[in-house]
Amino acid sequence: MKNAKRYLVFLFGLYVNSIGISLITKACLGTSPGSGIPYVLSMGFAPTMGEFTIAFNFFLIILQIILRKKEFEKTQYLQIAVSVLFGYFLDFSMAMLSWLEPINILAKLWVLLLGCTVLGLGVFSEVRANVIMLPGEGFVKAVSITLKNEFGITKVCVDASMTMIALLLSLGLFHQIKGVGAGTIIAALITGMIANFFAKHLEPVMAKILPRTEDRCSKEEREEILAAENMGKQLVITIGREYGCGAAKIGKLVAEKMGIAYYDGELIDMVAEESGLEAEYILKNQEKLTNSFLYDLYKQTYAYTNGEQTKADALHYAEQKVIKKITEQESCVIIGRVANYALENQENAFRVFLYAPTEYKT
Repeated sequence: MKNAKRYLVFLFGLYVNSIGISLITKACLGTSPGSGIPYVLSMGFAPTMGEFTIAFNFFLIILQIILRKKEFEKTQYLQIAVSVLFGYFLDFSMAMLSWLEPINILAKLWVLLLGCTVLGLGVFSEVRANVIMLPGEGFVKAVSITLKNEFGITKVCVDASMTMIALLLSLGLFHQIKGVGAGTIIAALITGMIANFFAKHLEPVMAKILPRTEDRCSKEEREEILAAENMGKQLVITIGREYGCGAAKIGKLVAEKMGIAYYDGELIDMVAEESGLEAEYILKNQEKLTNSFLYDLYKQTYAYTNGEQTKADALHYAEQKVIKKITEQESCVIIGRVANYALENQENAFRVFLYAPTEYKT
C-alpha cells in the first residue's frame, strides 16, 4: 500500500509535468530546456512531440547504461515505461490545449508563468514520491557521477547543451529559430525555485500522504535522525565571535572551569569524515551562510532530484549532524561552526556572541 501511494503520487506528478510543459510550449516563447530537441524535431517531421520525447528519453537511458555500466540499478529500467507513459501524457496534454493560442506578449507571458508553476508542482510531486528518476535527471546524475562533478553544475551544463542542440536543429531545419527563446531561459531559471516553494509549503499535506518515516533509509539512519531530534539535556554553550576577539581563549577557560568538553578546530576533521568533503573546503566555507539570490538560482537545479545536495548544503548538513551528535552525548563549549544556528531551537543551548574593539584585536 505504501508503494502504491508513492507510485500514484509519482504518476500524478508525471501527468502534471506534461501539462506544465504543454503550457510552456503553447506560450510560443520557447519550450522548456529538456523538451527543446523533441519539440523542434516534431515541427519538422511526422512523429509527434510526445513520440520524439519517448525516443529521446530512450537515448538518454542508453547513455545512462553506458556511463554507469554494472552500477546502473535494475529499478531504473522502469524509466523505459515512464518514458512511454510521459510521451503519451504529453501528446494528450498538447491536444487538450490545442485551443490555446495566446496572441499578445502579456498573454504569452501569463501562459508561460502558469506553465512553469504547473511544472514546478509536477516536479515536486514526482521527486517527493521518491520511486524513480526521470530519464533527463537520471542522465544528469550519471554524468555527474562519471565526471565527479556536482549535480547542480552538471544539470546547468546539460540543459544548456540541450538548448544549444535544439537551437542548431531549428536553424538547420527551418533556417530560423523555433522552439527556443526567452521562455526557455525563464523556465530554466524559475521552475526549480517554484518546485522548492511547493516543497516548503505543501510538505505538511504531502507528509500525511507519504510520511517521511516511510522514505527509504536504513535503520541506523532512522535511529540517528530520531536521536538528533530527541537530544538530551546536557549544557551546551555556543560561542559566535568576531575574529581576533579572544573567543578561543575564553571558550577554553569556560570549559576548564565548568569541567566540560571544548570543540573548535577538531570539528573540521569530524565534519570531513561525516561529509566526505575536503578539509580545505570546509575550512574556507564552514561558517558561510548561503542565502543569496544567485545561490538560490543555482540551488533550484536540485529540485529535480531526490537525495542530491549542493556542496554547501552538504557541508552545513554535516556540520549540524556532527554538532547535534556531540551535544547529545556530552556537555560542551563549541566555538563558531554555525553551532549557534544549528542549535537555535534547543532549550539546553546557551548562545553568546563575542566581539571586541578594533584596537584590541590588532
